[in-house]
Amino acid sequence: MKKNIASVTGIAAISILALSACGSGSASGDEDAESEGETSSEGGELTEITVGVLPIAPSVGIYYGIENGIFEEHGLDVELSTSNAGAAMLPAVNTQQLQFGIGNPNSVLNANDRGLDMRIVTGYSNSLAEGDDIAGVVSTVESGIDDWQGLEGNTVSVNALQTQGDLTIMESVEQAGGDPAAVEFSEMPFPDMQAQLEQGNTDAIWVPEPFLSNALADENNQLVGYSFQDAIPGMPTMVSFSSGEYVEENPEIAQAFSDAMTESLQMSTEDEEGTRALLPEFVDLPEEAAENLRMEELDAELPRDEIQQAGDLMVKFEFIDAEPDTSTLYFEGE
Repeated sequence: MKKNIASVTGIAAISILALSACGSGSASGDEDAESEGETSSEGGELTEITVGVLPIAPSVGIYYGIENGIFEEHGLDVELSTSNAGAAMLPAVNTQQLQFGIGNPNSVLNANDRGLDMRIVTGYSNSLAEGDDIAGVVSTVESGIDDWQGLEGNTVSVNALQTQGDLTIMESVEQAGGDPAAVEFSEMPFPDMQAQLEQGNTDAIWVPEPFLSNALADENNQLVGYSFQDAIPGMPTMVSFSSGEYVEENPEIAQAFSDAMTESLQMSTEDEEGTRALLPEFVDLPEEAAENLRMEELDAELPRDEIQQAGDLMVKFEFIDAEPDTSTLYFEGE
């Protein structure tokens, strides 16, 4: 019987109801096969892996692959473990408590800069380069904060510090002629942000979907801007990653995971109706909200140019000390 893996950060405000039972195949007891990186999809035992995910709508892409047997076809029995931020997964991925994680690429760049050996395995999701985006900064109408310069001297809540939220906000403020150093940032889980904004405990919040639509549905709130579009249009919001040690010791498993992710995200994108049908169960979302939710672009292709741009901004704002070494950043499979 497969053991349950506890959430990395214990987030409880949004439940992913199906995660404790989302393995897609029998448990593998063949330790030798797993250590050698062998997988089987033709009647053999499956290789068990645990993957860290965020409790947000785009994570449904991997869940789609699990529910439709795609990972099993590639010899993998996947269990998901929830975390509040990609950065929180990194220690567990580094120690191989999690074999893979799905989180923002900036956290991976930050970890490598601090001495951890992390490899980006595939792309996963991207923001929308035009139109209404999938993440943005929201303030109350009463605050008078209605543009990037208005954030000067105020506090913006993000889910994790020194990653995508504060990075792209700082760049957006600077491009608008403001002083990014004059913006304060506080760390707060996404599910708590709207209530804290309404209570006046923060001046603005940076939130993805479905939290963005929920916040803007309140006439007392307003959109300040889409920081991804102003900083790096089409910015990758999540990638899949693993430890350098794990992928070097288990290249076949890493390749099988990469292949399964590619197929899952492609099929999930093509089957929009089927993907949206999973959202109410996956992120405890009302069916009507799931039908109308603005979704990120799901794509396993590695967005190397945009990741490089993000790395450059991280150096610029001193999130990391040196430009990322792209020769060791990616898992180079088949």
